[in-house]
Amino acid sequence: MQPDISVVVPMRNEAPNVEEFYRELSSTLDGFKRPYEIVIVDDGSTDDTFDILARLQAADYRLRVIRFRRNFGQTAAFSAGFAQARGRYIVTMDGDLQNDPRDIPEMVRTLEQRQADIVAGWRKDRKDPFLNRRLPSMTANWLISRATGVALHDYGCSLKVFRAEVVKPMKLYGEMHRFLPAIASEFGVTIVEQVVNHRARVHGRSKYGISRTVRVILDLMTVKFLISYSTRPLQIFGLVGLAMSTLGLLALAWLGYVKYFEHEGIADRPLLQIGVLLIFTGIQFVTLGLLAEMQARTYHESQDKPTYVVREVRESRPEWPREVAGA
Repeated sequence: MQPDISVVVPMRNEAPNVEEFYRELSSTLDGFKRPYEIVIVDDGSTDDTFDILARLQAADYRLRVIRFRRNFGQTAAFSAGFAQARGRYIVTMDGDLQNDPRDIPEMVRTLEQRQADIVAGWRKDRKDPFLNRRLPSMTANWLISRATGVALHDYGCSLKVFRAEVVKPMKLYGEMHRFLPAIASEFGVTIVEQVVNHRARVHGRSKYGISRTVRVILDLMTVKFLISYSTRPLQIFGLVGLAMSTLGLLALAWLGYVKYFEHEGIADRPLLQIGVLLIFTGIQFVTLGLLAEMQARTYHESQDKPTYVVREVRESRPEWPREVAGA
């Protein structure tokens, strides 16, 4: 039976949480009465995470386990999960027990009732330390909302529900999993926020901190470029180039006026060198924009580079009832 819901969960060194997470999630989905599958991506764990997952998978065909050869990062794990997911709706969440699986049914209903493409979780009452977790997150959310034009309270919340056709075609790199709603906005999707329960971490320690904010800002620059100029790079490089060339020409025009109408020397004036430098740099930016236009077309026509390497996939065929199998 084709699943209606695919839950994609990256995990790395979450051995103490795996069994309790699986029990909570499967119990919630069983009660929701919708066909489902759970796709867990083991992102290069060095503890017993994969062994526990393999044991659980052997007893439940609805659980599928993807194992990476090494740690490729959360974005690559989500990308692999999206590629393997077979449901109409794709749910993303963390496997550290801080996201509450009981929020999933209501989020799916919101997606359907409001005819949305994405329902993004908002950890309004977040159970994390303020200084090294919530404050960087608040700063990042403000920056991302301002830069992308997609205002969300909580970009960092992994608990989201997507229509499969929205996320499956996406190519993700770096830390871009947190920018999924912003990237999808390029295609005119409808995004709804929903307050979700957030729980304090019980086992293990967080893999995120203030240092990650720097990488988020760098990836934000990439996302902003991809959203606004990925198919028309000349408009940004050309605009900068024309602005610089114009300033250079104005500077040289002023110096020309000074030399020929006020009869003053200009050879020793720094403005002369600055004007010439601005003109030539502006020409280089315009040329760079033209080259970027050619590169963009090559990228969109031929880019198909994977961001992960799968070591193995654990899955089983469903056990059909006898009357169905003999039909």
